Amino acid sequence: MLITSPGRLFASIRISTNPNKFHTSRSLSTRIHHSSKDHTRTPQSLRAALITSPDDFEVGRFVGSYGFMNVTRQNLSHTFIAIGRFEETVYSSDDMERLRVQDVGEGQVKIRLYEGRVIQGPIRGTKVIFKVYPGQRAGGIEADMMAANELNAHASLQADSKNVCRNIQILLGGFETKTGEQWLAFRNDGKYSAADYAKVASEAMSKVGPGATRLWNPFEQEQALKRRRFFVINLLRGAINGLAYMHDHDRLHQSLGPASVVLNTIAERDAAYLVPRLRDLAFSVDIRYSSLESGPRALSEGLWRRASASGAFTSLEKRAFGIADDIYEAGLLFAYLAFVPFCETGVVDGLSLQKLLESTFRLDLEAAREYCLADDRLLEAVKFLDLGDGSGWQLLQAMLNPDFRKRPIAEAILNHRFMTGAAL
Repeated sequence: MLITSPGRLFASIRISTNPNKFHTSRSLSTRIHHSSKDHTRTPQSLRAALITSPDDFEVGRFVGSYGFMNVTRQNLSHTFIAIGRFEETVYSSDDMERLRVQDVGEGQVKIRLYEGRVIQGPIRGTKVIFKVYPGQRAGGIEADMMAANELNAHASLQADSKNVCRNIQILLGGFETKTGEQWLAFRNDGKYSAADYAKVASEAMSKVGPGATRLWNPFEQEQALKRRRFFVINLLRGAINGLAYMHDHDRLHQSLGPASVVLNTIAERDAAYLVPRLRDLAFSVDIRYSSLESGPRALSEGLWRRASASGAFTSLEKRAFGIADDIYEAGLLFAYLAFVPFCETGVVDGLSLQKLLESTFRLDLEAAREYCLADDRLLEAVKFLDLGDGSGWQLLQAMLNPDFRKRPIAEAILNHRFMTGAAL
């Protein structure tokens, strides 16, 4: 089954025994596929810009793979944990990475990643990352739905070539193999994720924190912490800016987390050149009114069930709920980046932090602050959020407000004084 993206060109291919080159099993005849269930229409300009011939690519080394497992949250949403196996630590830690998504079953979809490059055409030499979805035999219908949804999401976000957001990963092309695998090629703008950065920063804290045996020059340590605060705020601004662009273009992310933000650098001294980019749009949701009125689709059923449970029934209310749900995800990302890079390794992780905020303190951030203040291991995280008379805590509380109607939109978050850097 080919990815059913309207107006999309794909070629049937096979992979040769030479891992660095694709070969077609027959002449490369391209086909256009339409889906009556899909409302996305890909502009001719974008169709022409995408690379759809496997002969235009060269595949490099295997980077890693990950799968998904369903975990239920208290407020009825679902978290999938991507369990990665990576050969190079520069890509992602072997910790479980968090991807919050909708109901898709357990463990059927195993995604592989490869490095590669474009070897023909006007962008020859461009480095790419291949994201490989298994065919139906290995991954079930969910794999095809996820691949098609990710492709459609990027197609809608890249429709205007003059107004492409720098904070969203760029899709360069895609094709299907004869075994049914869906290969999506993304421009390789970075080999690190926000989860990688947090791990490295946390390890650095272990060398200078309360339990460290080596003492730093206090002035040098304070300067390092200032750089870290600046880096984290820049990282968050980039991620939120990408989310704002998505919402402005009628798309939800729905799997926002530290593993779904790719970075071009994790060097804090290079914070001014940091460009975070959102990726992993397999669970993105179309929130155009025409789509909302046509009824739920398989990958968004869980979202709309939660919307109904929260009192959102009309298209307008459901759209507002979906946007607010993304903001909640961004709030959890904010909390993760406010704590993990500022604490020693093993003190806190994403899941334990989420449990602390949601279960222990019922999203009462003032009570959570008092608790954290009593633990010296969390002191630098508290200081970070205390900047600007507690503006970090105030913003985090707003983003995690239990009432979805009271959460700020992405643009408002970007204009908050904590995010502008005025509090630094």
